[in-house]
Amino acid sequence: MKGRKVMAFALASSMLVTMAGCGSKATGASKGNEDGDLTAYEDIELGKDFTDLKASISMFNNRTDLSSDDYGGVTWKEYLAEFNKVYPNIDVKITTDTNYKEDALTHLQSGDYETIMGIPAIDSVDYSTYFMSYGDYDTISKHVNYADERMYQKQVYGIPFTATTEGVVYNKKVFADAGITETPKTPEEFISALKKIKEKTDAIPLYTNYAAGWTMGVWDMYTGVSATGDEAYAKQKLIHTKEPFKDYGDNTHPYSVYKILYDAVAGGLTEEDYSTTDWEGCKGMMNNGKIACMVLGSWAVPQIKAAGPNADDIGYMAFPITIEGKQYAKAGADYCFGINTNASKDEKQAALIFVKWMAEEAGYSYNEDGLPVSTKNTKTKLSFDGVSFIDDLPPLDGEEDLLNELNAETELNVNNGGDQKIQELVEHAANKDMTFDEIMDSWNKLWTDAQDSLGVETLY
Repeated sequence: MKGRKVMAFALASSMLVTMAGCGSKATGASKGNEDGDLTAYEDIELGKDFTDLKASISMFNNRTDLSSDDYGGVTWKEYLAEFNKVYPNIDVKITTDTNYKEDALTHLQSGDYETIMGIPAIDSVDYSTYFMSYGDYDTISKHVNYADERMYQKQVYGIPFTATTEGVVYNKKVFADAGITETPKTPEEFISALKKIKEKTDAIPLYTNYAAGWTMGVWDMYTGVSATGDEAYAKQKLIHTKEPFKDYGDNTHPYSVYKILYDAVAGGLTEEDYSTTDWEGCKGMMNNGKIACMVLGSWAVPQIKAAGPNADDIGYMAFPITIEGKQYAKAGADYCFGINTNASKDEKQAALIFVKWMAEEAGYSYNEDGLPVSTKNTKTKLSFDGVSFIDDLPPLDGEEDLLNELNAETELNVNNGGDQKIQELVEHAANKDMTFDEIMDSWNKLWTDAQDSLGVETLY
């Protein structure tokens, strides 16, 4: 593991050294952002510009594991050490949080928030209230993949350090011990595999991660591309779909995603007591073969590999839904990092440099088994045989926040990390006090009522 880290940094650092200079490019009119005296993201030459800039900035993010010296991958301390070899006078203070999803909102609401932070779930119309624009989409997208993830009116407010995909983390040895020779491709095959694991091994077939909360909302992410094969579904069609939680009768769409979880819990194919799950502890449990699989994004793979001595046992499979004989997986940005609109000029310039370095030179995406962020780089360790990667199309003009409005009306938080509704689904499945179809009917009613209340036209 250590050798991989050194190699990744050697590649990045050698690129910077060849460009290194002692001076800074004079600031001029920026082509993209509103601060005309800043050198824009696309114009910064890493390793050459601003190597003598002095600034102290802060960054807030969710990767608590990278703050630990015991992390098996590259740590924040190591990234900063490499960055400071080229930018010795830019001091970056990094703060992480296990409850980032909620605490990031609290930071924003306080008005006293970090120079750089992963943009939490806020309405896109509010991006400019908190974060400066990196520039227009047409310009930034030439340098950064997934630049539309945090975009409003063609202005880009967040840039990711890595991109991930959707699937199932699994222990290959446990699956093999259970006699499973091919990864399941349909809900029926997946449930059948879980039953074999329960019968033939001592491993927990599927670990829900109920207690962590945010891990439950991950299930929502699979209801778009992975369940439909349609890049327009999640951010364009869902809003206008009548009863989106109905049974389409072909093992696709949101109904089939949620039913996998319900059936697994109701069938005793998950942990004995969902209330006692442990997010940090489960990584080592899976590494050591005590858990067979978990439904998580690809970002979880390096964390679980690093959690014990059995990294080679950890694999990643596509979510078990097949559409007309083909499987799909969403390729999309992880947290996108925004720059505090209230920061000083030097702080903003330093933040632009650090964000660009992390996205394009640090090797972060490769180290974290992610998909490339920089348009100049195609290297990745992640691959699904026979699976098509598709990213969601952005919302239609004028409907950027309509899904958020529907979620606020229903409190379901569809496609926005609906932790509570998935936890309640687990509870009903375990208690057997509501059938799965009764739950879906109740969600459909909430959705229909919200559409009617907001005057949303149903087209599908």
